[in-house]
Amino acid sequence: MNEKEILTKLKSNVYDLLKNESTGHDYFHIQRVVNNAEKIMAHETCNRFYTLLLAYLHDVGDYKIHDGIDKTREVVTVLLSPLIADQAFIQQVIDDIQLIGYQGGMNRSTEKIEIKIVQDADRLDAMGAVGIARTFAYGGSKNRLLYDPTYEAKNYETIEEYKNSSAPTIQHFYDKLLKLKDLMHTETAKAMAQERHAFMEEFLKQFYQECGELA
Repeated sequence: MNEKEILTKLKSNVYDLLKNESTGHDYFHIQRVVNNAEKIMAHETCNRFYTLLLAYLHDVGDYKIHDGIDKTREVVTVLLSPLIADQAFIQQVIDDIQLIGYQGGMNRSTEKIEIKIVQDADRLDAMGAVGIARTFAYGGSKNRLLYDPTYEAKNYETIEEYKNSSAPTIQHFYDKLLKLKDLMHTETAKAMAQERHAFMEEFLKQFYQECGELA
């Protein structure tokens, strides 16, 4: 099976797995990340096949869609084993996926350009209009309050504290979304992030005006 055939089959399998996911981590999130990665790769030297593998697989085992349990190893192995015989290669994919997620900003750094591209592509989809929609979809799926003006923001000292937070959804803008612009690696992603960041700032300004509070 050649690389094109692997990606075609993988895309279909990921669609079947995530097509009904309602937390904002559905198949169409995956495809937007793939599309963002394609735009970034046009200006970077990288292994295209490996980058797209990471993009298609980066969320399939994420704790946010598996009741708080990271199932990356299990799900990626099930998806890739019928397509790729090299188990060491599959293990590398699993290891690299662990470096992509935000994890409260406490994830380990990497110099591998393929990881950086997918990380940028994923973070772009957490920004702008789509990022706002995904944030409220996820908050609703976890029964979180939309907004609580009495909530006092917390500084997370561990990844587990970040993962287990039950803060109102609007707090996620400050815990993550507004920080992403300055965490992009590639020049393409940095440019794309500017407009999306500005849109989120305008949204928050309007949100607080409608809530009767100053932005």
